[in-house]
Amino acid sequence: MEQLLHYVWKHKMLPLHEMKTTKGLHVEVIDSGLHNMNSGPDFFNAKIKIDDTLWVGNVEIHDKASDWYLHKHDKDERYNNVILHVCGDIDMEVKNQNGDCIPQMQLDVPEHVTRHYAELLSTDNYPPCYKIIPELSNLMVHSWMSALQTERLEQKTDAIINRVEQCNGSWEAGFFVTLARNFGFGINGDAFEQWALSIPLNDIAHHRDNLFQIEAIFMGQAGLLDLDTIPEKYHHDAIADGYFNKLKNEYLYLKHKFGLQQIDGNMWRFLRLRPQNFPHIRISQLANLYYAAKCSISQIVECDTVKEAMNTMHTGVTPYWETHYTFGSESEKNEKHISPFSLNLLMINTVIPVLFAYGRHQSKEKYCDRAFDFLEQLKAENNHIVRMWKECGLKVDNAGDSQALIQLKNEYCDKKNCLRCRIGYEYLKGEKIG
Repeated sequence: MEQLLHYVWKHKMLPLHEMKTTKGLHVEVIDSGLHNMNSGPDFFNAKIKIDDTLWVGNVEIHDKASDWYLHKHDKDERYNNVILHVCGDIDMEVKNQNGDCIPQMQLDVPEHVTRHYAELLSTDNYPPCYKIIPELSNLMVHSWMSALQTERLEQKTDAIINRVEQCNGSWEAGFFVTLARNFGFGINGDAFEQWALSIPLNDIAHHRDNLFQIEAIFMGQAGLLDLDTIPEKYHHDAIADGYFNKLKNEYLYLKHKFGLQQIDGNMWRFLRLRPQNFPHIRISQLANLYYAAKCSISQIVECDTVKEAMNTMHTGVTPYWETHYTFGSESEKNEKHISPFSLNLLMINTVIPVLFAYGRHQSKEKYCDRAFDFLEQLKAENNHIVRMWKECGLKVDNAGDSQALIQLKNEYCDKKNCLRCRIGYEYLKGEKIG
């Protein structure tokens, strides 16, 4: 039943009658939010109008209201920003960690939706027009993919320009923040971006020739040098091995010197992460990149080939992290160089968009053209979106294709923008539907 509630909420297949909270307040769903596939509330950044007040926050969905306590959400700070608890059965009131009552609404699933749920669920992973895709002309598909590829780069350009503005117009700092965000590889992207924004690059540039001091600042600013971010069973080992204490003492000195303000170390997420993606490893890799003077847009624009750009982004960890994934927890020795898979993603999501954005900013088309050339030379991504389109019959030959198809899914299919989609136009004409 809970899966069905998720489906109905996600697709706004809401009942026609007026919806109200258990307290009798009118509920209007303006935006159902972004479906969260990881731990935490089910939908992020929803917009709900309750009576005359517009609320923006998270939505949690359960079969029964009492599941709130069964899943211990009342003890989890991530659920303090839940603005509405949607349930199939409201069997009790619920409160968050702060003791505040959460507004609740019973969602009545329409009978015909329940009846056809199995069928809907089986096709939910495909766009509604998937049957027509194998019959589309190569010329039409190529033209639409090229447009989508450009659209995605322009969208990423807007995000990069925003970061540059946050960094007082510094493209070097904006590049560093963009690179750091993508070192989070999705799950820790937001945390990495906040971490990068907390680092005053102009100040720490004085210590760029000292890798230990760079790592001390990077780890300290991430909040990872606080004992409460280390599992209690590793406290003794972390202190005993000496490296943790050396880093912490050095960071405290540099923190005072530069007036640094670290981020909350509890922001980092570890659930479902492979150890090589732990923030400690990624931050050490970034420290090595910064120490080698590779976190620089000037380095990127000088790369004429994909191979040169990938060599610029290649990095490893400091010796301590060759035998650790977190402080105090020893592992088998592994140099932990960034993998070819991760390197490919960093090229697609950092180097190429920054090159394109910088080309637009400087009115240098050669940088923009090089960005497109690099996309055509890189391997396509292998994720659930790309696999879905392959199953529908579309060819995916390179990273340019995979980026175009991600744009198509995110900006057209998910948002039901069929009238703006060229495939949607072909489908609506009805001439080629089998």
